[in-house]
This record gives sequence, C-alpha cells and structure tokens, in this order.
Amino acid sequence: MTGRTDRGLIVTTGNYTLDAKREAARDGAPEVDLIDGEQLIDKLKELSLGVKTEEIVVEKVTVDPDFFANI
Repeated sequence: MTGRTDRGLIVTTGNYTLDAKREAARDGAPEVDLIDGEQLIDKLKELSLGVKTEEIVVEKVTVDPDFFANI
C-alpha cells in the first residue's frame, strides 16, 4: 500500500498465516488491520448484521458397560 492511504483493512472468512500477520505489522509499512473469520462472525453477531443467534443445549449420554455387565 502506497499513495493516498495510511492504513489498510483485509477481511477473510478463514485464517491468516503467521507470515501474513508479520507483514501486516511490519515496521515502516502502512498499518494493515487483519480481520479473520472468527472476528468477522463475532462482529456480525455483535452488530446483528445478517445473522441470528440462538442458544442450543446439547446433552451427551454415554452407556456405562460395567453397570449392564452385572445385571
């Protein structure tokens, strides 16, 4: 980025590599904010932009084989 800006923003639905994060924070280069998929979803939820959230409770049941072995 050179020219008419002093800051950048790059958004992805995935993740950034360590090299990408280093480049975005490199000394002497214009600052670049990186928004990854997790941050994007959090912001969409926070602002209620195109998403709805609902809490779903999941119950996990496991069988105890020792209990049934002694019947």
